Amino acid sequence: MQKQRAYIILILALVAAAIAILTTIPPQLGLDLRGGAQLTIQVNPTKEQPDVEPTPEDVEAVQRVLENRINEFGVSETTVQTIGDDKILIQLPGESKPEEAERRLKGTAKLEFKQQKQGTEGDFIAESQVNRQLRAQREYFSQNNEEGSKVKLGEIKESLAKSNQAISQVFDSVGLTGTNLTDARPQPTAIGNRYEVAINFDREGGKKFAELTKNLAGTGRSIGIFLDDELISSPVVGAEFADLGITGGRAVITGNFDLEGANDLAIQIKGGSLPFPIAVVENRTVGATLGQDSIRRSIIAACVGLVLVLIFMVVYYRLPGLIADGALIVYALLTLACYALVGVTLTLPGIAGFILSIGMAVDANVLIFERTREEIRAGKTLYRSVESGFFRAFSSILDSNVTTAIACLALLWLGSGLVKGFAVTLLIGVVVSMFTAVTCSRTLMLLVVLSLPKVRQKPELFCPNLNIGTQPSVSSNQ
Repeated sequence: MQKQRAYIILILALVAAAIAILTTIPPQLGLDLRGGAQLTIQVNPTKEQPDVEPTPEDVEAVQRVLENRINEFGVSETTVQTIGDDKILIQLPGESKPEEAERRLKGTAKLEFKQQKQGTEGDFIAESQVNRQLRAQREYFSQNNEEGSKVKLGEIKESLAKSNQAISQVFDSVGLTGTNLTDARPQPTAIGNRYEVAINFDREGGKKFAELTKNLAGTGRSIGIFLDDELISSPVVGAEFADLGITGGRAVITGNFDLEGANDLAIQIKGGSLPFPIAVVENRTVGATLGQDSIRRSIIAACVGLVLVLIFMVVYYRLPGLIADGALIVYALLTLACYALVGVTLTLPGIAGFILSIGMAVDANVLIFERTREEIRAGKTLYRSVESGFFRAFSSILDSNVTTAIACLALLWLGSGLVKGFAVTLLIGVVVSMFTAVTCSRTLMLLVVLSLPKVRQKPELFCPNLNIGTQPSVSSNQ
C-alpha cells in the first residue's frame, strides 16, 4: 500500500510539473500552422566552370552560409535542409515579407581575411566579449516563442550589427578573399581527440597570406576571418613566422577544437569561399488563415477522438476504463510537456503522431484489462488478477512499443522535414505511454482494490457478465 501511495505522489508531482511547463512554455508551431514563407534555393554552377555541378559538400557549405544569414532575420523555428543534390529548402514561420527574405538570401557569400590594426588590442578584446554575448542572446531568443521575443530579437539584431561594425573597424583589408581559398577541412592533431582546421590558398592567395602572417607574427594581433562582414574566427600568428610568414599557401588554425567545432569552422570558411551563385526557384507564402484553420481542425479532431476513446473505455471496461481515462489524461499532459521541453515544432504530421500515440496508450490498457478479466474468470482474487493482468500483458505491450519505436528511429534517420516531426512526436508519445500504462494505470488500479473494500466485493465492476454461481471468493488480504 505504501508503494502505491509513493507512486501516486510521484504521478501528482509529474502532473503539476507538466501543467507548470505548459503554462510557461508556449508550443512551437511550424510553417503549416503559423503561416510564413517557404523558399527553395537552387545552387548553380559557376560561370567559369558551367559544366561542373556543386558537390554535396559544396551544397552543405552553402547551407551553412544561408543559416548564418537567416539568424539575422530574428525568425524562430526556422528550417533549413537540403533536398535532392543541389537544392536547399528554407522555411520561415511567421515571416511576413518573403520578398525581403529572398533579397537577403540571394547572392554569394563574402569571405575575407583581414589584418588587425596596431593599438587596437584592448578595443578588440572588449568588443569581442560584447559580440559573443549578443550572439548567445540571439540564439536564445530565436528559439524562444514567448511574448516579446521578436521585439527583443530586433533590439539584439541592431546591437549586433553595431558590434560587428565596430569589430570590422579594427581590421584592415589586405585583398585576401574567399576567391583565393581552395580548401578548408578539419584534421586530427597529435594530441588526444583534438582537431584543427587546415586551409589551402591558390598561388596568389598564398603570397598574400605569407605577407599577412609576416606582418602579424609575434605581435599578438589577430587575423580576422570575416564571413558576410561578421567575424567567425580570429587566430594569432606565432613569432617563429616573423621572417617570412607562413609560406606555401597552406596553414592550420589550431585551438581547443573537437571534431564538431573544427568541422563547423571549416564549413563556414569553405562556404564563404564558394563563388556558386544561388537562385530562388520557388517563393511560396503560406497564409495565416490556412494556419489558423489547420490548428482549429486539428484541435477538434484531437478532442473528438480523445472524448470518444474515454467514453468507450468507461462503457466497455467499467471501473478499469474510468481509471484508464485518468491515466490517459495524465499521459496527454506529460506528452505535451515533453514536447515543450524538447522544443518540438508542432506541424500537422506532428499532431497526427500525437493522436496516433494516444491510440497506442489505449491499446496498452486494453491488453492489461483483458488479461485481468481472464485471471478473474480463472478464479483468482481481485488483487492477484490485477497483478497477473499487468504482468502477463507487459511482454505484449513492450513488443508493440519497441517495434513502433524502431520504426520511429528509422524515420528519424532516413526521413526529413515533416516526416521527422511525425517520428519525433510519435516516439515521445510511445515512451510516455509505456510509463503511464505500466505505472500510472497499475498504481491507480491497485490503490482502488486495496483501499476500497466495497470494490473488492464486486469483481463484476472489473469483469461484466461474470457468472455469479461460479464467482470466486474474494479475500480482503492480498
